[in-house]
Amino acid sequence: MSQTTTQASRVDERSGTVRLGLIGSGWIGKFHAETIAQRIPGAVLEAVADPQPGAAERVASPLGVAKAYLDSADLLADTAVDGVVISSPAFTHTDLVVAAARAGKAVFVEKPMALTLEDADRAISAAAEAGLPLQVGFNRRFSTDFAAAHAVVEGGGVGTPQLLRSLTRDPGLSNPGAVKPWTIFLETLIHDFDTLNWLNPGAHAVEVFAKADALVAPEFREAGLLDTALVTIRYDNGALASAEANFSAVYGYDVRGEVFGSAGMVTAGDVRSTSMRHYSAAGQETTTTRLNIDLFHQAYTDELVSFVDAIRTGAVSGARGEDARAALAIALACITSVEKNRPVALEA
Repeated sequence: MSQTTTQASRVDERSGTVRLGLIGSGWIGKFHAETIAQRIPGAVLEAVADPQPGAAERVASPLGVAKAYLDSADLLADTAVDGVVISSPAFTHTDLVVAAARAGKAVFVEKPMALTLEDADRAISAAAEAGLPLQVGFNRRFSTDFAAAHAVVEGGGVGTPQLLRSLTRDPGLSNPGAVKPWTIFLETLIHDFDTLNWLNPGAHAVEVFAKADALVAPEFREAGLLDTALVTIRYDNGALASAEANFSAVYGYDVRGEVFGSAGMVTAGDVRSTSMRHYSAAGQETTTTRLNIDLFHQAYTDELVSFVDAIRTGAVSGARGEDARAALAIALACITSVEKNRPVALEA
């Protein structure tokens, strides 16, 4: 009997209840834990693991979760756990994906799934060999407006895509010294790269040119900070795309996308938290979103709902390991482009 079949049988025995383990209890891990425990019917948060003493307990206890592990290996050895949600630091992701797959657990991993293409291949192979779902946390695929835009493109509503755009503007940079080198490509714009690939179905990036600088906190430039970036991408279907990021949008958390084609255009994303506008003697005002977990609150929930469904069915409807690898390839090409100040070709 395959691991997938064993897993499905175990889920069926619990009348469809899926039991998840969380690895990594930082701020996004805490949010995922609350989502699993409180907002996903048919899912249970079974255990939390974090190597920092007391960290797992601080997340697990308020949610009524009895199992809190220091070692992720103990969580992976827990036979009650059907799948794991990995929200630990990026450099740990690949090894945890591989270990989870080998332990017979379905995997949801936050982006980036890996930091090298070799590690991406290792993660993909481990899940494939185990016959288990591997889903990556590109939440824009589950945002209502981005999903609607994707459906329009797939349905031919813009004709042949010619120009695409995606942007991420974070609302503040409170501690520039804590930002790791190349974060803007590997952990921020990687969302935009996946979005552009997804909004240009069937096409593959073939060339990248990137420019980046420290414009928000220039005093940290010599320490390796890059807080502003602009990337152009050429696809094999002829489409040209741009992706941009900045770490200090004073007006709120701003994420948008656009596809212009031979038959029209579709856009997605809005910094406004509601459609309400206040008109007064001072002019027009509207409230804006300040946190990603607010802007994409439902999308974060829906991506985990999708993961639970994948555990039941074996079919991943969100971003797969191969999608994460394609976005990573663009991010790594951006790094080379900035270092060498020239366009960089991607392998076919």
